[in-house]
Amino acid sequence: MPVWLLSTNCKENMTEVLVPRRSVLYMPGANARALEKAKDIPADSLIFDLEDAVAPDAKEAARERVCAAAASGDYGLKEIIIRVNGLDTPWCEGDLRAASQSGASAVLVPKINSAADIAVIEERLREYSAPDTLGIWAMLETPSGIFNVRSIAASSTGLTTFVMGTNDIAKELHAEYVADRSPLLFSLSTCLLAVREAGKVILDGVFNDIADAEGFLNEARQGRSMGFDGKTLIHPAQVDPCNDIFAPSAKEVDFASRVIEAFETAQAEGLGVVTVDGRMIENLHVDNARRSLALATAIAERSRS
Repeated sequence: MPVWLLSTNCKENMTEVLVPRRSVLYMPGANARALEKAKDIPADSLIFDLEDAVAPDAKEAARERVCAAAASGDYGLKEIIIRVNGLDTPWCEGDLRAASQSGASAVLVPKINSAADIAVIEERLREYSAPDTLGIWAMLETPSGIFNVRSIAASSTGLTTFVMGTNDIAKELHAEYVADRSPLLFSLSTCLLAVREAGKVILDGVFNDIADAEGFLNEARQGRSMGFDGKTLIHPAQVDPCNDIFAPSAKEVDFASRVIEAFETAQAEGLGVVTVDGRMIENLHVDNARRSLALATAIAERSRS
Protein backbone atom coordinates (compact mmCIF):
# COMPACT_ATOMS: atom_id res chain seq x y z
CA MET A 1 0.00 0.00 0.00
CA PRO A 2 1.38 3.43 -0.88
CA VAL A 3 2.27 5.27 2.30
CA TRP A 4 0.37 8.34 1.21
CA LEU A 5 -2.93 6.43 1.32
CA LEU A 6 -2.62 5.48 4.96
CA SER A 7 -4.96 6.88 7.56
CA THR A 8 -5.57 6.00 11.20
CA ASN A 9 -8.10 3.33 10.36
CA CYS A 10 -6.66 2.22 7.03
CA LYS A 11 -5.36 -1.33 6.95
CA GLU A 12 -6.35 -2.84 3.62
CA ASN A 13 -8.58 -0.21 2.01
CA MET A 14 -6.85 1.41 -0.93
CA THR A 15 -9.46 4.18 -1.17
CA GLU A 16 -8.81 5.75 2.24
CA VAL A 17 -8.26 9.49 2.31
CA LEU A 18 -4.75 10.73 2.97
CA VAL A 19 -4.19 12.10 6.48
CA PRO A 20 -1.49 14.81 6.59
CA ARG A 21 0.99 14.34 9.41
CA ARG A 22 3.32 17.25 8.72
CA SER A 23 3.32 18.55 12.29
CA VAL A 24 2.76 16.26 15.28
CA LEU A 25 2.87 18.19 18.54
CA TYR A 26 3.47 16.68 21.97
CA MET A 27 1.21 18.08 24.68
CA PRO A 28 1.86 17.32 28.38
CA GLY A 29 -0.99 15.22 29.72
CA ALA A 30 -0.74 16.71 33.20
CA ASN A 31 -1.27 20.26 31.98
CA ALA A 32 -4.97 21.05 31.58
CA ARG A 33 -4.23 24.53 30.21
CA ALA A 34 -1.98 23.10 27.50
CA LEU A 35 -4.64 20.61 26.44
CA GLU A 36 -7.16 23.44 26.19
CA LYS A 37 -4.76 25.62 24.19
CA ALA A 38 -4.08 22.76 21.78
CA LYS A 39 -7.59 23.10 20.36
CA ASP A 40 -6.50 26.20 18.45
CA ILE A 41 -3.00 25.11 17.40
CA PRO A 42 -2.86 24.24 13.66
CA ALA A 43 -0.91 21.00 14.10
CA ASP A 44 -2.04 18.06 11.98
CA SER A 45 -1.84 15.71 14.97
CA LEU A 46 -1.52 16.01 18.74
CA ILE A 47 0.21 13.56 21.03
CA PHE A 48 -1.24 13.72 24.54
CA ASP A 49 1.74 12.56 26.57
CA LEU A 50 1.44 10.34 29.64
CA GLU A 51 5.10 9.32 29.62
CA ASP A 52 8.04 11.74 29.84
CA ALA A 53 5.95 14.85 30.48
CA VAL A 54 4.18 13.46 33.56
CA ALA A 55 5.66 12.87 37.01
CA PRO A 56 4.99 9.45 38.60
CA ASP A 57 2.59 10.80 41.22
CA ALA A 58 0.55 12.58 38.52
CA LYS A 59 0.19 9.65 36.10
CA GLU A 60 -3.33 8.55 37.02
CA ALA A 61 -4.81 12.05 37.09
CA ALA A 62 -3.16 12.83 33.74
CA ARG A 63 -4.59 9.63 32.28
CA GLU A 64 -8.13 10.67 33.20
CA ARG A 65 -7.60 14.20 31.87
CA VAL A 66 -6.11 13.03 28.57
CA CYS A 67 -8.79 10.44 27.89
CA ALA A 68 -11.53 12.95 28.65
CA ALA A 69 -9.93 15.41 26.23
CA ALA A 70 -9.64 12.74 23.52
CA ALA A 71 -13.31 11.84 23.96
CA SER A 72 -14.49 15.45 23.88
CA GLY A 73 -14.54 15.92 20.10
CA ASP A 74 -13.23 19.45 20.62
CA TYR A 75 -10.11 19.15 18.45
CA GLY A 76 -11.65 19.27 15.00
CA LEU A 77 -9.84 17.28 12.33
CA LYS A 78 -6.66 16.88 14.38
CA GLU A 79 -5.62 13.32 15.05
CA ILE A 80 -5.40 12.65 18.78
CA ILE A 81 -2.74 10.17 19.83
CA ILE A 82 -2.16 9.12 23.42
CA ARG A 83 1.44 8.30 24.31
CA VAL A 84 1.21 5.65 26.99
CA ASN A 85 3.94 4.61 29.39
CA GLY A 86 6.27 1.82 28.33
CA LEU A 87 5.48 -1.87 28.52
CA ASP A 88 7.93 -2.32 31.39
CA THR A 89 6.26 0.29 33.62
CA PRO A 90 3.47 -0.14 36.19
CA TRP A 91 1.28 2.38 34.32
CA CYS A 92 1.16 0.86 30.84
CA GLU A 93 -1.70 -1.54 31.40
CA GLY A 94 -3.93 1.16 32.89
CA ASP A 95 -2.98 3.56 30.10
CA LEU A 96 -3.87 1.06 27.38
CA ARG A 97 -7.13 0.13 29.09
CA ALA A 98 -8.22 3.77 29.34
CA ALA A 99 -6.99 4.75 25.87
CA SER A 100 -8.91 1.83 24.35
CA GLN A 101 -12.21 3.53 25.17
CA SER A 102 -11.11 7.16 24.79
CA GLY A 103 -11.95 7.77 21.16
CA ALA A 104 -8.32 8.58 20.37
CA SER A 105 -6.99 7.88 16.88
CA ALA A 106 -4.05 5.83 18.12
CA VAL A 107 -1.84 4.89 21.03
CA LEU A 108 1.87 5.67 20.81
CA VAL A 109 4.03 3.19 22.70
CA PRO A 110 7.60 4.14 23.61
CA LYS A 111 10.71 1.99 23.42
CA ILE A 112 9.44 -0.73 21.12
CA ASN A 113 12.20 -3.33 20.88
CA SER A 114 10.70 -6.19 18.88
CA ALA A 115 7.71 -7.55 17.02
CA ALA A 116 6.83 -9.41 20.22
CA ASP A 117 6.18 -6.03 21.88
CA ILE A 118 3.62 -5.20 19.21
CA ALA A 119 1.94 -8.58 19.75
CA VAL A 120 1.61 -7.81 23.46
CA ILE A 121 0.05 -4.43 22.73
CA GLU A 122 -2.43 -5.94 20.29
CA GLU A 123 -3.38 -8.61 22.82
CA ARG A 124 -4.01 -5.97 25.48
CA LEU A 125 -6.11 -3.84 23.13
CA ARG A 126 -8.25 -6.85 22.19
CA GLU A 127 -8.66 -7.67 25.86
CA TYR A 128 -9.85 -4.13 26.53
CA SER A 129 -12.27 -4.21 23.55
CA ALA A 130 -10.52 -1.41 21.71
CA PRO A 131 -12.25 -0.48 18.44
CA ASP A 132 -10.65 -1.48 15.15
CA THR A 133 -10.16 2.22 14.40
CA LEU A 134 -7.61 2.58 17.23
CA GLY A 135 -4.21 2.45 15.55
CA ILE A 136 -0.85 1.62 17.05
CA TRP A 137 2.09 3.99 16.72
CA ALA A 138 5.55 2.81 17.77
CA MET A 139 8.56 4.79 18.95
CA LEU A 140 11.94 3.71 17.62
CA GLU A 141 14.50 4.87 20.16
CA THR A 142 16.59 1.91 21.30
CA PRO A 143 19.38 -0.10 19.65
CA SER A 144 17.21 -3.22 19.73
CA GLY A 145 14.29 -1.40 18.14
CA ILE A 146 16.47 -0.08 15.35
CA PHE A 147 18.10 -3.43 14.65
CA ASN A 148 14.67 -5.13 14.67
CA VAL A 149 12.76 -2.42 12.83
CA ARG A 150 12.18 -4.50 9.70
CA SER A 151 10.38 -7.27 11.57
CA ILE A 152 8.54 -4.74 13.74
CA ALA A 153 7.26 -2.82 10.72
CA ALA A 154 5.97 -6.00 9.08
CA SER A 155 4.42 -7.44 12.24
CA SER A 156 0.93 -5.95 12.17
CA THR A 157 -1.52 -4.14 9.91
CA GLY A 158 -2.76 -2.25 12.96
CA LEU A 159 0.69 -0.71 13.39
CA THR A 160 0.46 2.27 11.07
CA THR A 161 3.01 4.87 12.15
CA PHE A 162 6.53 5.12 13.55
CA VAL A 163 8.07 7.96 15.52
CA MET A 164 11.82 8.45 15.83
CA GLY A 165 12.93 9.03 19.42
CA THR A 166 16.10 10.89 18.50
CA ASN A 167 16.91 12.09 22.01
CA ASP A 168 16.91 8.55 23.35
CA ILE A 169 18.85 7.24 20.35
CA ALA A 170 21.57 9.82 20.97
CA LYS A 171 21.61 8.88 24.66
CA GLU A 172 21.92 5.17 23.92
CA LEU A 173 24.73 5.79 21.42
CA HIS A 174 26.57 8.15 23.82
CA ALA A 175 26.51 10.49 20.82
CA GLU A 176 26.63 14.25 20.62
CA TYR A 177 23.53 15.90 19.22
CA VAL A 178 25.15 18.03 16.50
CA ALA A 179 23.55 20.24 13.87
CA ASP A 180 23.82 17.85 10.94
CA ARG A 181 22.80 14.84 13.08
CA SER A 182 25.61 12.81 11.56
CA PRO A 183 25.81 10.40 14.55
CA LEU A 184 22.13 9.56 14.04
CA LEU A 185 21.97 9.23 10.26
CA PHE A 186 22.48 5.46 10.18
CA SER A 187 19.64 4.96 12.65
CA LEU A 188 17.34 7.37 10.83
CA SER A 189 18.05 5.86 7.41
CA THR A 190 17.71 2.27 8.63
CA CYS A 191 14.29 3.01 10.08
CA LEU A 192 13.18 4.87 6.95
CA LEU A 193 14.11 1.94 4.73
CA ALA A 194 12.26 -0.60 6.86
CA VAL A 195 9.14 1.49 7.28
CA ARG A 196 8.99 2.34 3.58
CA GLU A 197 9.35 -1.36 2.74
CA ALA A 198 6.28 -1.96 4.90
CA GLY A 199 4.41 0.94 3.27
CA LYS A 200 3.81 2.82 6.50
CA VAL A 201 4.25 6.32 7.93
CA ILE A 202 7.37 7.54 9.71
CA LEU A 203 7.89 10.81 11.59
CA ASP A 204 11.15 12.55 12.41
CA GLY A 205 12.13 13.23 16.02
CA VAL A 206 11.95 16.46 17.98
CA PHE A 207 14.23 19.50 17.87
CA ASN A 208 15.14 20.50 21.41
CA ASP A 209 16.23 24.16 21.27
CA ILE A 210 13.02 26.17 21.12
CA ALA A 211 14.96 29.43 20.81
CA ASP A 212 16.93 28.28 17.74
CA ALA A 213 14.44 28.92 14.95
CA GLU A 214 17.04 28.59 12.18
CA GLY A 215 18.34 25.33 13.59
CA PHE A 216 14.80 23.97 13.63
CA LEU A 217 14.23 24.94 10.01
CA ASN A 218 17.46 23.27 8.93
CA GLU A 219 16.65 20.05 10.75
CA ALA A 220 13.07 19.97 9.44
CA ARG A 221 14.32 20.49 5.88
CA GLN A 222 16.82 17.69 6.39
CA GLY A 223 14.03 15.41 7.59
CA ARG A 224 11.88 16.17 4.60
CA SER A 225 14.77 15.67 2.18
CA MET A 226 15.47 12.28 3.77
CA GLY A 227 11.86 11.24 3.21
CA PHE A 228 10.07 11.60 6.54
CA ASP A 229 6.34 12.27 6.36
CA GLY A 230 6.46 14.92 9.06
CA LYS A 231 8.12 15.87 12.33
CA THR A 232 7.28 15.60 16.00
CA LEU A 233 7.37 18.90 17.85
CA ILE A 234 7.68 20.18 21.41
CA HIS A 235 6.44 23.78 21.06
CA PRO A 236 3.54 25.46 19.23
CA ALA A 237 5.95 27.95 17.60
CA GLN A 238 7.37 25.06 15.57
CA VAL A 239 4.02 24.12 14.00
CA ASP A 240 3.62 26.70 11.22
CA PRO A 241 7.15 26.39 9.80
CA CYS A 242 6.91 22.62 9.97
CA ASN A 243 3.61 22.66 8.09
CA ASP A 244 5.22 24.76 5.37
CA ILE A 245 8.29 22.58 5.03
CA PHE A 246 6.44 19.26 4.82
CA ALA A 247 3.78 20.52 2.41
CA PRO A 248 4.24 20.59 -1.37
CA SER A 249 5.10 24.09 -2.52
CA ALA A 250 3.06 25.87 -5.20
CA LYS A 251 5.91 25.19 -7.63
CA GLU A 252 5.90 21.48 -6.79
CA VAL A 253 2.14 21.27 -7.21
CA ASP A 254 2.29 22.98 -10.60
CA PHE A 255 5.05 20.66 -11.80
CA ALA A 256 3.21 17.59 -10.49
CA SER A 257 0.06 18.60 -12.36
CA ARG A 258 1.96 19.02 -15.60
CA VAL A 259 3.78 15.71 -15.15
CA ILE A 260 0.50 13.82 -14.77
CA GLU A 261 -1.12 15.66 -17.68
CA ALA A 262 1.84 15.00 -19.97
CA PHE A 263 2.04 11.35 -18.95
CA GLU A 264 -1.67 10.71 -19.47
CA THR A 265 -1.58 12.49 -22.85
CA ALA A 266 1.39 10.39 -23.95
CA GLN A 267 -0.34 7.20 -22.88
CA ALA A 268 -3.47 8.12 -24.81
CA GLU A 269 -1.38 8.82 -27.91
CA GLY A 270 0.69 5.66 -27.55
CA LEU A 271 3.95 7.52 -26.96
CA GLY A 272 6.73 5.85 -25.00
CA VAL A 273 8.76 8.90 -24.05
CA VAL A 274 7.55 11.91 -22.05
CA THR A 275 9.46 15.05 -21.10
CA VAL A 276 8.39 17.96 -18.91
CA ASP A 277 10.62 21.02 -18.62
CA GLY A 278 13.34 19.06 -20.39
CA ARG A 279 13.20 16.21 -17.85
CA MET A 280 12.54 12.61 -18.81
CA ILE A 281 9.40 11.38 -17.02
CA GLU A 282 9.01 7.78 -15.90
CA ASN A 283 6.42 5.94 -13.81
CA LEU A 284 8.23 6.75 -10.58
CA HIS A 285 7.97 10.47 -11.31
CA VAL A 286 4.24 10.08 -11.94
CA ASP A 287 3.82 8.25 -8.62
CA ASN A 288 5.63 11.07 -6.84
CA ALA A 289 3.50 13.64 -8.63
CA ARG A 290 0.28 11.92 -7.61
CA ARG A 291 1.44 11.76 -4.02
CA SER A 292 2.26 15.47 -4.03
CA LEU A 293 -1.15 16.37 -5.43
CA ALA A 294 -2.94 14.08 -2.98
CA LEU A 295 -1.12 15.65 -0.07
CA ALA A 296 -1.76 19.19 -1.33
CA THR A 297 -5.46 18.37 -1.74
CA ALA A 298 -5.73 16.88 1.75
CA ILE A 299 -4.02 19.92 3.27
CA ALA A 300 -6.28 22.33 1.38
CA GLU A 301 -9.41 20.46 2.47
CA ARG A 302 -8.25 20.52 6.08
CA SER A 303 -7.61 24.25 5.87
CA ARG A 304 -11.13 24.89 4.58
CA SER A 305 -12.75 22.85 7.37
